[in-house]
Amino acid sequence: MSVEFEPHRAKMEAAGVPAVAIETFRYYFDRLRGGETGRIARADVEPVSDLPELAALAPHREAGRAALARAVVIKLNGGLGTTMGMTGAKSLLEVKNGLSFLDIIARQVLHLRAAYGCRLPLILMNSFRTREDSLRALEGHPGIAADVPLDFVQHKVPRIAAADLAPIAWPKQPAHEWCPPGHGDLYPALLTSGMLQALLARGYEWAFVSNADNLGAVLELEILGWLDRERIPFLMEVTERTDADRKGGHLARARDGRLLLREIAQCPPDEIEDFQDVRRWRYFNTNSLWVSLSSLRTLLDERGGVLGLPMIRNEKPVDPDDPSSPRVIQLETAMGAAIAVFAGARALIVPRSRFVAVKTTGDLLALWSDAYVLTDDVRVVPAPARAGGPPLVDLDPAYFRQVKDLRARFPKGAPSLVDCRRLVVRGDVRFGGGVVVRGDVQLRQPGPDPLVIDDGAVLGLSSMPD
Repeated sequence: MSVEFEPHRAKMEAAGVPAVAIETFRYYFDRLRGGETGRIARADVEPVSDLPELAALAPHREAGRAALARAVVIKLNGGLGTTMGMTGAKSLLEVKNGLSFLDIIARQVLHLRAAYGCRLPLILMNSFRTREDSLRALEGHPGIAADVPLDFVQHKVPRIAAADLAPIAWPKQPAHEWCPPGHGDLYPALLTSGMLQALLARGYEWAFVSNADNLGAVLELEILGWLDRERIPFLMEVTERTDADRKGGHLARARDGRLLLREIAQCPPDEIEDFQDVRRWRYFNTNSLWVSLSSLRTLLDERGGVLGLPMIRNEKPVDPDDPSSPRVIQLETAMGAAIAVFAGARALIVPRSRFVAVKTTGDLLALWSDAYVLTDDVRVVPAPARAGGPPLVDLDPAYFRQVKDLRARFPKGAPSLVDCRRLVVRGDVRFGGGVVVRGDVQLRQPGPDPLVIDDGAVLGLSSMPD
């Protein structure tokens, strides 16, 4: 199929997309046009073992304190939380003690500044949909501004018609003609926004990057000190995979010895079962990364601004609410995939407590509950009285998928989950106030009328099973 890139270039230039972002998109478009799928087969990789662990890095804490003067915190803040029925920035959702993700993040950074006397900027990578509301929310945190801008904006790229690889045209809703290029856009967006140059000019060297919806991702001095002492250019935090992570991206090793990230969208269809084997592929990417800014600048200079991360090809209908609408291809990259392009990149095993992400309303309910607490140093951690990992909360998407559904069915607040291991709800179930859930509990309501759980009800075992 002979397909020209020029229509895509013209569309991007008309929308004001920077030249580096256009050339990055062209890099992936050429590979799509050449027949590449972006898949990483089982035969091309092998499992990873013998990684260092955070617990062994305690001797580097003082070095981390010294390096704080050259560190920044970057939060990926482009998400809208559409899967949970939101239309604004997901980071503005209330998650704990009346505070939003962004409130807690801002307080974490301000606490670190006060505790260690450092400048430590907080920087958001916004999308054009999240920028205005998020910056307005930060105005409620006096002193959060630093000596660099509070944010930069990720790029947008055309969605590609699956039928002929032309830019899709959808006049009914022109916004559907565009998509974000995945969080791998972090690197070109840092460059084209001028943020990377501004950070380096002011003496910053280390960026701790994580998702705004992961409240376990807090800057750790031990990790920072280790990076600074060993001059590690890129680090990925990984944690032990569980069955809940079977579809998440995992760490693997290429046949040439490089570490790489493999996402489920890159897995051949006939190898999905192997991909989801959490005993073979043991380490889950938390999407918390540490990057040497000077090393990133050197790499971008060497590659003309195009890092060339592994491609992710996603196909879907142009209108998400109309499965019969024309199919489009989205070309995306993952920021963790940069582990394969930085020479000397490393991975570090961290406790599960550093991954407190909210992807579903079940995750949100767990955070609302007493299974987690907000500490004096502004960390969201499992409650001290809790045994084991976080509770698994599996709510029926037909009745609980959106945040408004969750609030309607828990009008008096979350139940106590501090002694809960697993809560599964199927059907329309309404919860009263002061409900306590212990051990493993399954609630099913197959009929049309809602099942009402009375105020103060105690569900499950008297204590958690061993």
